[in-house]
Amino acid sequence: MSSVEPPSHVRSTFGLRETTPVPLGPDWEGGWRCDDVVLSPVADHARAAWSAKVRETLDPDGVRLARPVRATDGRYVVSGWRADTFIDGTPEPRHDEVVSLSLRLHAATTALERPRFLVQPPVPPWQDVDVFVAADRAAWEQVPLRGVKGQFEPTSADGRTSIELIGQLATLRKPVLSPDQLVHGDLFGTVLFSGSEAPGITDITPYWRPAAWAAGVVVVDALSWGGADEELIGRWEDLPEWPQMLLRALMFRLAVHALHPRSTAEALPGLVRTADLIRLML
Repeated sequence: MSSVEPPSHVRSTFGLRETTPVPLGPDWEGGWRCDDVVLSPVADHARAAWSAKVRETLDPDGVRLARPVRATDGRYVVSGWRADTFIDGTPEPRHDEVVSLSLRLHAATTALERPRFLVQPPVPPWQDVDVFVAADRAAWEQVPLRGVKGQFEPTSADGRTSIELIGQLATLRKPVLSPDQLVHGDLFGTVLFSGSEAPGITDITPYWRPAAWAAGVVVVDALSWGGADEELIGRWEDLPEWPQMLLRALMFRLAVHALHPRSTAEALPGLVRTADLIRLML
């Protein structure tokens, strides 16, 4: 969470000069509430501006979407901060509802074009976003992580275990036919629930993959770290090429675990358990 509150010139440019910022915590990734607007620090300007532009007009069925608030000069991002409408709610372990939201959201994003930044490979010095780009590619490229060889070597035992497991899982992949499209690849733990209201999302973390893969990431995360029951996998088995989508979602998460400097050894056992469940489907 950002401990630094938004500067007064940022608040002023978004028309929020008279408000007192209140920290919202991890549900809003370090955002600060100013009346009905949330100011959040931006890690990547291009992605933040893209997300804001998309969320301005996107109309997914049964989803509350935080809408961008433009600055007085029309900008989406000012000095590393973005502004969005506040939506009520907190993350809850309603895993099937998150998968269902994923499908509705991606029915709405299917017409979006691939943003240019998703085509560019990660380059050192790596930022957080580059780790996720490299991990995403690892799940799909012929030789996982070949593109980052030499730039990265895992130093921890669990990092090396992750790399070994990725290599084993890669041999179980089969070609997939599902079309790539714009998807939100980080829905687990970010969907906000408020009673019987439609679930809400505050941002879109873009990937260019099949819609069922994004649902697979939700399921892998829920099984590995969210306490989901093992039957969650089977409840969504009608999704296209489901075993292969789960396999690639798992490889993606293992690669994030291996590559990310803030990964902890405690995250790996859940992924290993999930790997055992997915292997049974293949």
